[in-house]
Amino acid sequence: MAKLDGKVAIITGGASGIGEATVKLFVEEGAKVVIADIDEEKGNKLAKSLEGSAVFQKTDVLEEEEIKVLVQRAVSEFGRLDIMHNNAGAFGVRGSILDVEAKDFDFTFSLLIRGAFLGIKHAGIVMKEQGSGVILNTCSISSFTAGYGPHVYQAAKAALNMLTRTAALELAEYGIRINCISPGGVYTPLIGGAFDLDEDGTQNVAKGIAKTLPLNRVGTPLDMAKGALFLCCEDSSYITSHNLVIDGAESTGQKWTKQGMH
Repeated sequence: MAKLDGKVAIITGGASGIGEATVKLFVEEGAKVVIADIDEEKGNKLAKSLEGSAVFQKTDVLEEEEIKVLVQRAVSEFGRLDIMHNNAGAFGVRGSILDVEAKDFDFTFSLLIRGAFLGIKHAGIVMKEQGSGVILNTCSISSFTAGYGPHVYQAAKAALNMLTRTAALELAEYGIRINCISPGGVYTPLIGGAFDLDEDGTQNVAKGIAKTLPLNRVGTPLDMAKGALFLCCEDSSYITSHNLVIDGAESTGQKWTKQGMH
């Protein structure tokens, strides 16, 4: 029996990167999936390729009404909502703390924390009525270790880590589990986007990062999707308020040989 047989999931930011890999893995494991993204072309193409196991809903996670419609789409299309994966995000504003504009701070923080808050809220309303559900947030090793991202990105991910924990405490009595995954370096378009690089440049950056990591490779979207699957299936039925770090020990410390210990 597949791990998600009979389950219905929403995955935001589902048209590429970690989201796309998670959509495909969840469908493989028996779920029906609503792919939410602002990229209509990629979202529709992915949904079509999954032949009836997924539908696409264009969604701006900053807009509460669009999140409400997204949740309603899952219920109307598939009859229920079992999993809400708040995955949409971007690095957002970068640069010196002395130069960041307040409006750019507001946009980045909203994208990374408001979107997840709205997903928790509206999925939680449906799941409370059902008496069950799983909510998963994509966090980051930036949420607990400084120096792994831009200022506002790190602050927002830290806030998301805590929101995951507080919401998990409130909704546990309704049979709703809330966890997050914290990826380290992952080979996705987000890496290239952080440095304004094309595909070749992104590959070179990934290779360079890999040389510094304990496992000698960057993570893949599938690595993250497998962690998401674990936290969204019955294998983790007694786990809530947890931050699953998926980084190949990147946030633990330098490679052993880098420390001069052979």
